[in-house]
Amino acid sequence: MLRGAHLTTLAHWRGLRAANGCTRMNVTSSRTSTMAVVSLIFGIVCWIGLPFIGALVAVICGHSARAEIRRAPPGMIEGDGMAIAGLILGWVHLLVFILAAFVFLVFFGGLAFIAAHIH
Repeated sequence: MLRGAHLTTLAHWRGLRAANGCTRMNVTSSRTSTMAVVSLIFGIVCWIGLPFIGALVAVICGHSARAEIRRAPPGMIEGDGMAIAGLILGWVHLLVFILAAFVFLVFFGGLAFIAAHIH
């Protein structure tokens, strides 16, 4: 008799849960954007071992990831923070690279100018 009462209670609970919409079928799962992960990874790698090219990949993938996340329904795709981090790392690396190239050219261009006009 105890067994039958338990089954009735369990069946009643399942019916209430299904009526309230609390089933696993109604749960939507979000996923992390692959482009955001790639952007963050290349944003880190560009500072360690793959300069300039890694920064370009980080910036391109970061912008693609943010566009993908904005186009998707809210909460379906996550990873905006990773995409922003990859963008920041990539853009800062590109800025440092461009400034270093400018300083290099100005310094050695100035040396070449001075060497040419010393005679």
